[in-house]
Amino acid sequence: MALLTIGHTAPDFNALADDGRQVSLTDFKGHPVVLYFYPKADTPGCTAESCAFRDHYADFQRAGVEVVGVSADDQASQAAFKAKYNLPFTLLADTDHQILNAYGVWGDWARTTSAGVEMRYTGIYRVTYVIDAQGKISQVLKDIDPANHSQDVLAQLAA
Repeated sequence: MALLTIGHTAPDFNALADDGRQVSLTDFKGHPVVLYFYPKADTPGCTAESCAFRDHYADFQRAGVEVVGVSADDQASQAAFKAKYNLPFTLLADTDHQILNAYGVWGDWARTTSAGVEMRYTGIYRVTYVIDAQGKISQVLKDIDPANHSQDVLAQLAA
């Protein structure tokens, strides 16, 4: 499935959050949302990315922007990940891949390593969508450097 593009209406969803409540995109209506997809909780890249969002969370709050992370991990794994790293934002468990498929981030992917080797895999493609207050996609960020990604998103929001 292809990634969504700028101007698309962001697909609504209903998913189990890290704290056990059901969350939908419409819960954030009227606020911009940074919806970031990560492959697996508590792995090096995903931890770096999530902790960077944590470290800059106050900047997102000042801008009136909600941050929400999504992976295929179950609710218990999301809760443990959130607690371990003191993540202040919502993490969603998408074990049935409904959100991942709707946003085009689940599938067969290929990337080339720094050594020039092409790696193929099936899973989550690390992508972030910025959704405006009206529910439209305003930014699509891919080819992400996990450790610096939150700063890149903030720069896009300021542009």
